Amino acid sequence: MNKQILIEVHERVKPYIHRTPVLTSQLLNDISGANLFFKCENFQKMGAFKMRGATNAILSLNDDQRKKGVVTHSSGNFAQALSLAAKGLGVKAYIVMPKNAPQVKKNAVIDYNGEIIESDSTPIAREEMAEKVRMELGATFIHPSNDDQVIYGQGTAAMELLEDHPELDYIFSPVGGGGLIAGTALAAKYFSNKCKVIGGEPKNMDDAYRSLQSGKIESNENGSTTIADGLRTVLGDRNFPIIKENVERIIRVEEDEIVAAMKLIWERMKIIVEPSSAVAFAALLKEKEKFKNKNVGIIISGGNVDLKHLPF
Repeated sequence: MNKQILIEVHERVKPYIHRTPVLTSQLLNDISGANLFFKCENFQKMGAFKMRGATNAILSLNDDQRKKGVVTHSSGNFAQALSLAAKGLGVKAYIVMPKNAPQVKKNAVIDYNGEIIESDSTPIAREEMAEKVRMELGATFIHPSNDDQVIYGQGTAAMELLEDHPELDYIFSPVGGGGLIAGTALAAKYFSNKCKVIGGEPKNMDDAYRSLQSGKIESNENGSTTIADGLRTVLGDRNFPIIKENVERIIRVEEDEIVAAMKLIWERMKIIVEPSSAVAFAALLKEKEKFKNKNVGIIISGGNVDLKHLPF
């Protein structure tokens, strides 16, 4: 991986994605003590950063692969992103979703012409079903976060942020499957000579924090959960080495801190963000003394929230 690859990826996906705005809030600056720059991927197509990686992954396929379609397993944003990206590029998308996935998310996939194949809700069941589709239909499997082309695509958000604000000292990113923070870390490495990347992670699902401590990929205990539903996944062998080498550290946040940060963004910035998005801001607030007077970018990863089940 080098700087040129990320530039080429950005050129490739540019016609198919939004260049999302960077918003600021004097009040949130005052509360945090830092100069904050929010990269608003909640305004991205389908409402989340994942449109970037999904689009790049499909554009990286050859004609024969595109003819046979793509398959992934996801209960949320990547299911929607791959469906919409595939629709725009005239490619068939098969989406393995757990039977208990929220109907609102299934409806979005259907609206984007994705074909849903249901599975049991365990990660193994989802993976086995996706593999079955791959074998039977010849579709190319695209992992939501542990895929090089997905990681590079996700990195274009931070690349744009650094183009707009090269003076950033830090970028905070939420950590779930690791695609976004790995891409963000690569962008910071190649497009800034001083910007450090810090992850925000729910304390209830702190596998990435523990992975950095132990040096190997850790998992979460069965039954552990978090309001940040987009972050209930674990790191993979493609993104973990990038994270290990290029992410400064990960700050863990409690559930009530996530809700408080989410509420602040809704109230003060008047924008809709999902709980997973608020985790990065919550991490900054948790240790705000360390970032006083610094220029801090925060990636708002998405805004796909169920308005019937708000946490406040």
